[in-house]
Amino acid sequence: MDKLRLGVLSTADIARTKVIPGMKKASRVEVVAIASRDATRAREVAHELRIPTAHGSYEALLADAAVDAVYIPLPNHLHAEWATAAARAGKHVLCEKPLAMTAGDAQAMVDVFAAAGLRLMEAFMYRQHPSWIAVRELVSSGRIGRLTAIQSWFSYFNDDPTNIRNIREAGGGALFDVGCYSVNLSRMLFGSEPTRVTASITRDPASGVDILTSGILEFGDGVATFTCSIRAEDDQRVHVYGTEGRISVGIPFNIPPDRPTEVFVTAGGDPPVAPSTEVLTFETADPYTAEVERFAAAILDGLPTPVAAADAVANLRVIERIFEAAERG
Repeated sequence: MDKLRLGVLSTADIARTKVIPGMKKASRVEVVAIASRDATRAREVAHELRIPTAHGSYEALLADAAVDAVYIPLPNHLHAEWATAAARAGKHVLCEKPLAMTAGDAQAMVDVFAAAGLRLMEAFMYRQHPSWIAVRELVSSGRIGRLTAIQSWFSYFNDDPTNIRNIREAGGGALFDVGCYSVNLSRMLFGSEPTRVTASITRDPASGVDILTSGILEFGDGVATFTCSIRAEDDQRVHVYGTEGRISVGIPFNIPPDRPTEVFVTAGGDPPVAPSTEVLTFETADPYTAEVERFAAAILDGLPTPVAAADAVANLRVIERIFEAAERG
């Protein structure tokens, strides 16, 4: 194959407004089909985004022989069901995060794909952006000395009770939706799993979803702290501290696809009054394009996926530990 022929399982807003436009810019990917349980909706979105084929059911897309791989932006509680169905139909899968509702379900998914010889990748798009590739290299090269601490924040405001992010049974809540990024980046930069987890959770009294969650993840002689919320001002930031400097990421998660991004590396000078800070600027790059290009290369060229499916299981294990720690008090 010269190109990976991709089908999209759902007309979810994130797919329509962000992911598919990014995918269509990838040189080795062709978005050939989209499915909805509403055939009219599928046709509307297919026309809007110039996708050749619209299917009126998810089953029809999985049966489409012109589709090599499937992108799944469905609500969290449907990931495991439809990713597994895709594997049984012989399709590779790029699935939104979290991969499943539990680590056990995620591991079962990984096992199914491994047995079928198919690729499964969790869609943490930020990891493939040039700014984050640079941050990982800065940390691993010792540019800021030994990594000692990570602080991150990710929040937005959503109190719509009909939105899936406010429905507990659908996998709603701050930790599943945005806190998973903080867990993921902490594990990625420390290159290990936390040895100890403590947490605090505030839940919505009506829906029961977590609306403000903070966690402390201990990594040997380092620590990551984070707060995520779906009832706060839109904001996101990441600060990475080492024994000889620090790194701040300009827009760490929802990286704009239409403007350059910046990473600030501080080391030396006269901190905190006059620290010496170098600003690294990265050319405009769509993180969704970068993500699907790497996913396609893994399939077309027989390369490893940029993030192993087992990483998604490990991320969910930490998320489960955070929920458990908060319940213990």
